[in-house]
Amino acid sequence: MLGARGGWRALRRCASLPRAVRLRVREALGAREAAEAVRVQGWVRSVRSQKEVLFLHINDGSSLESLQVVADPSLEKRDLTFGSAVEVQGKLVKSPHRMQNMELQAETIHVVGPCDIWSFPLKMKERHPLEYVRQFPHLRCRNNTLGALLRIRSEATAGIHSFFQDNGYVHIHTPIITSNDCEGAGELFQIETSREAKESAENTHFFNVPAFLTVSGQLHLEVMAGISYSEAVEILKQAPQTFTFKPEWGCDLQTEHEKYLVKHCGEVPVFVVNYPYDLKPFYMRDNEDGPEHTVAAVDLLVPGVGELCGGSLREERLPFLESRLQRLGLTDAYQWYLDLRKFGSVPHGGFGMGFERYLQYILGVDNIKDVIPFPRFSHSCVL
Repeated sequence: MLGARGGWRALRRCASLPRAVRLRVREALGAREAAEAVRVQGWVRSVRSQKEVLFLHINDGSSLESLQVVADPSLEKRDLTFGSAVEVQGKLVKSPHRMQNMELQAETIHVVGPCDIWSFPLKMKERHPLEYVRQFPHLRCRNNTLGALLRIRSEATAGIHSFFQDNGYVHIHTPIITSNDCEGAGELFQIETSREAKESAENTHFFNVPAFLTVSGQLHLEVMAGISYSEAVEILKQAPQTFTFKPEWGCDLQTEHEKYLVKHCGEVPVFVVNYPYDLKPFYMRDNEDGPEHTVAAVDLLVPGVGELCGGSLREERLPFLESRLQRLGLTDAYQWYLDLRKFGSVPHGGFGMGFERYLQYILGVDNIKDVIPFPRFSHSCVL
C-alpha cells in the first residue's frame, strides 16, 4: 500500500504521460489536423499484410466509411482477423491517398474479441443478398447496407420527434395491450395465458377480459394529388392490367391497387379520401352523404410503397357515435370513449404514419423487413 507521498508521486507521473484520446471512426475520419495519441475501437473490416506494412480497415458503426490503420507487420497477431473487435492506439495523420482524409499509424493493436472467420456468416469482400443477411438479425449491423439503414432509422426517428416537440406536441405512449378491438373482430392478435395457467385459474383471462395487441394507437390519442375512394375504384376498374384482388366499391384497397393509383397519377404522392362507412373503424366521422355511406377518412399513397399515412376526422357527435356502437354491440366496451364526447369534446382529427414504410419510401428499399432491426413475420421470429 502506498503512503501519502508515494501516492501523490505516482499520480504526478501518470498525469505527465500522454493520454490517448478516444475517437469514434466518424470523428477520426472528419478530423482536420493530426493528433499524437489517439485510441480507436471497432471491428476489423479487412486485413492485408505485406512484407513491410500491415493494413487494416476498422469500423465501429458510426460511419459507412472505415478508417484505414497502417501498422508494422510485427503487430500482426493470429487472432487479428476479419470480424474481430480491436482497440488500436497510435497517431492520427493525414493520409497520402486521395480517397481518404486521415489514417491511423498504429503503435499498439489489442484484439478485444477474436472472431472465428470460418463460422462467421458474413465474409470479407463479399456482397451478401439482403435475404441472406436477414437470417442473422444479431449480426446485421455489421453489414454495410443494414448498418447504414439503422443509422438513417435513428436519424429519422430523432428528426420526427424533434419536429413534433418543436411544434408543441406531447409524446404519448399509447398501450400496446388493449381490450378494444377497434378494427373489427378477428383482426387482432389475442393474448392468452398458457395451458397450465388456464387449468389452474378460475378466470382464463390474465386481465379478466379478452386482451389483444393493439392495431390503432390513434384510438387512444384522440401535401399533391387527391382523389376520392369512389374515383379510385373507377380508375382501377378501367385499368388495362389484371389485379389479383378485383377492385369493387366497398372493398379495401390492396397494395397492388395503391401502387397502380400512384402510377396512374404520375408517380407522385396521392391522397385518397372519403372511404366507405363500413370499411373503416367506428370512430371515423360520418360524411352524411347518404345512409352510412362514407366517412371523412384519408390515406396518403406514395410511389413504391402504397399507403404511408392514414387518418380521419373523428366522430365528435355523441348521437352518431352511440348509434354506431349500438349497432355493433360495443356500447358497454366503449363507454369510456363515449364519456370523452360527453365531457367537453371538440371537432378533431388524427393520423398515423407507418415509420418503416417511410424509411422504405425515402431509401427505395423493396422489402419492409430490411428497415426493421429485428423483423417479425409469418413463420419467422428469429431471436
